[in-house]
Amino acid sequence: MKSITLRLASVLAALCFTSTSAWSKPIPIDRVEPPHWWVGMKAQQLELMVHAPGIAKAHPSLRYPGVKLLGTHVSDNPNYLWLQLKIQPHAKPGELKIALRNGPDTTVLRYTLEPREKGSAEREGFTSADVVLNLMPDRFANGDTGNDNQPGFGDPVNRQSLQGRHGGDIAGIVKHMDHIAGMGYTAVWPTPLIENKQPAQSYHGYASTDNYRIDPRYGSNEDYRRMVQQARQKGLKVIQDIVPNHIGDHHWWMQDLPASDWLSNRNTYTPTNHARTTVSDPYASAADRQGFTGGWFASSMPDMNAQNPRVANYLIQNAIWWAEYAGIAGFRVDTYGYSDAAFINEWTRRLRQEYPRLGIVGEEWTDNPAVQSYWARGRTQANGYRSHLPSVMDFVLQGQLLKALAEPESWNTGFRRLYESLANDQLVAQPQDLMLFDGNHDTPRLFSVLNEDPALTRMALAYVLTMKRTPQLYYGTEVLMTSPKKHDDFDAFRADFPGGWAGDAVNAFTGEGLTAQQKDHQQWLRRLLNWRKTQGVIHHGQLMHFVPENGTYVLVRYDGQSRVMVIFNKNASDTAIELNRFSEVWPAKARANDVITGELLSLGSVFQAPARSVTILQTTRP
Repeated sequence: MKSITLRLASVLAALCFTSTSAWSKPIPIDRVEPPHWWVGMKAQQLELMVHAPGIAKAHPSLRYPGVKLLGTHVSDNPNYLWLQLKIQPHAKPGELKIALRNGPDTTVLRYTLEPREKGSAEREGFTSADVVLNLMPDRFANGDTGNDNQPGFGDPVNRQSLQGRHGGDIAGIVKHMDHIAGMGYTAVWPTPLIENKQPAQSYHGYASTDNYRIDPRYGSNEDYRRMVQQARQKGLKVIQDIVPNHIGDHHWWMQDLPASDWLSNRNTYTPTNHARTTVSDPYASAADRQGFTGGWFASSMPDMNAQNPRVANYLIQNAIWWAEYAGIAGFRVDTYGYSDAAFINEWTRRLRQEYPRLGIVGEEWTDNPAVQSYWARGRTQANGYRSHLPSVMDFVLQGQLLKALAEPESWNTGFRRLYESLANDQLVAQPQDLMLFDGNHDTPRLFSVLNEDPALTRMALAYVLTMKRTPQLYYGTEVLMTSPKKHDDFDAFRADFPGGWAGDAVNAFTGEGLTAQQKDHQQWLRRLLNWRKTQGVIHHGQLMHFVPENGTYVLVRYDGQSRVMVIFNKNASDTAIELNRFSEVWPAKARANDVITGELLSLGSVFQAPARSVTILQTTRP
């Protein structure tokens, strides 16, 4: 398959082809989005957005077996024309020739329909059987220094600046895929790789300037597609980070907005009130609700007005295009709840209609379980809203986990806080689909939050990886990377992964320069992750936990074949655990393997939990 850049160039060149006397005044079309499409999609309708001076006056016509031109749409900007096509099931791959007549002049727009990859619709998304690695491409590894800076792009590489670009790229991810897979991860979530041609702080990727182009400082569209294919060959799924809620203020649209209501608040900056409860609050005013979803996330991130049907359909088609083109396993959706609720639900429904098993996880940053559960699929809410979203980032349980480990034990703090938090699982239909994480690109690093205590850090990771959830870890956790604890010190949370750049004194990929503590922790995590890969009892098993006692907390995962007991001990000394207390789910006098050490233990009625530790025991006797 040709690269998208070459394909688009050929399309644009072909746009100047005209019939008979039309050579004198061709329509200088510069954008057609989506740039191409596929036959055999579930949804038959496709809407093309065409941008050119005065294009709204053109009269289109089309003859192609199995494809009909249903109509057009224009806005108050004469430089845009939307073509509404119906691609019927019997349509074959090929080239559409859409004649655009403007008076005596006609331009032929050549548009490609491609065949779908076999099995595309049935692809498997990410599930509770996976462990997802969240990494920031600019800060992970620089595999190609030749693309560090690009002509016409500002924000040059400067590793000395926390806010500058550091040069990490797609080639760096590919170079270290064996390490990622060897650690035991099964899925990778890079923060957005889409073009961010912003003048500064473009490295994070959340301010798109072209929704159909990978930023050339990371590589090309084809580089990205190949990365997904190579990842798949190594047993790794790729999750694309996507942002339907907003764009960057240097997006190409901003030079010629498609409509006066293309952005929220009639294209005028009005900050969001961040009142996320208004979406589900039965007492919230409509104005406050609109102030949340219709407000701009930042002055440099214009908010998309998805109540405009052209905007909504554009964003839906854009996500489907990336899913089909790149072959990804799913999406992580940034600021999910900030989008118009009806739109984002339809966005999700349309994607799942096209790919029934596609993974989609939405970001809803809240410590309120009612707000979080509002977005999870499987339940009809009091106001009638029924979400199609398969997974939600579990900020609620993640926040409680960090508090529970960092604070002393009492009747309502420490492990007791964690124990009681799981009662919130009754608010969601499928708690195993919630994505629990140790941290991500927007949070302080786990090791620092837990006061650089390796014992507490292991407890946190063991909890994330054995809980009835879909786990996600942040890059650098494996070698105890640190950061400031201040909540909004975002740039500092995103330090370079050691060894990702030539000349790094420390290399976490090879182990060179790591401290003994870092090496020990990395090996511990590698064992736990690789063990988890094969454990159906952890992926899909049931959960029972027991009221914390005397600085200890015990949970058990179980199914018809296996039992896994996880024992947390915060105490500074070894602590006796009476095993008969767990007889509902744990067999008496069991023989069990220590998951980390591999030691086979013959258990009596008491287990001595080592001081400040987490122990994971597995028995195959139900």
